[in-house]
Amino acid sequence: MSADSATPDLFAPEPAPPGKIKAFLRLVMIEHSVFALPFAYIASLTAMHGSDKSVHWVELLLVTVAMVGLRTFAMAANRIIDREIDARNPRTAGRELVTGAVSVRSAWTGALIAVVFFLGAAALLNPLCLALAPVAVIPMVVYPYGKRFTNFPHAILGLAQAIGPIGAWIAVTGSWSWDAVILGGAVGVWIGGFDLIFACQDVQADRAHGVKSVPARFGIPAALHGARACHAVTTALLVWYALATHAGVFFWIGLVIVVAAFLYEHTIVRPHDLSRLNRAFFQVNGFIGIALFVCALLDLFVRGLTV
Repeated sequence: MSADSATPDLFAPEPAPPGKIKAFLRLVMIEHSVFALPFAYIASLTAMHGSDKSVHWVELLLVTVAMVGLRTFAMAANRIIDREIDARNPRTAGRELVTGAVSVRSAWTGALIAVVFFLGAAALLNPLCLALAPVAVIPMVVYPYGKRFTNFPHAILGLAQAIGPIGAWIAVTGSWSWDAVILGGAVGVWIGGFDLIFACQDVQADRAHGVKSVPARFGIPAALHGARACHAVTTALLVWYALATHAGVFFWIGLVIVVAAFLYEHTIVRPHDLSRLNRAFFQVNGFIGIALFVCALLDLFVRGLTV
């Protein structure tokens, strides 16, 4: 090897740190947008069907940007605020802010960029969206603090998630809708319910470090009973939504699929067997959102929605 070939190129540009964006996307679990986006699309497309039965692609794109932006901000803020709690829990000790794969400064930068996209999309949609956008941000920040002062932080998460369909409907119509509130309530109670299931795996760590939750305070069996009750209420709210919006047969088929998925979810997670909890949380709940969206979309097309 020659001396020249062994000498580093001092004038070459310094390479960017590898994987920063990828690490941030892992931090905010961007793929979990699948839980919230389908219901925002159901709300948006139902509102479009009610107005002129046409899909407005620009509005749908802006709803997507707003939803992903707000969710990314919420997840980043959650991870930043909870990083000390995460460091003490063996399950979460490998998260990017704990290991240093993502710095706190980078996480805040990503969070601020995400909220700017959210506010920008809201501004481009209509004045009511922009006026209500700051209100939507509040529960996203309150939620991670909830586990420090209440045994029911899952309810705060449910409230935060209920905003999505309501905001998506307002994005299209520029006005308030109680039909959207029904759908938002269904989504909020659904997500609050499966958060009860998810929290069961952290009972020992939460009790040891004073982190509050329903499973930590009342036990895993009580949390699973609470999740079943939440999903029963979710089903009732979806039935109400279907009746209020005069849904057709395909939506009702989707609702039957959702009920079957709920029943399956609650048979594979038991108080003394949490080995399939991740399947219940990620796979089943992801399937629920996509299945109901596909059925709702088919129903809207059959009822006259045009591209």
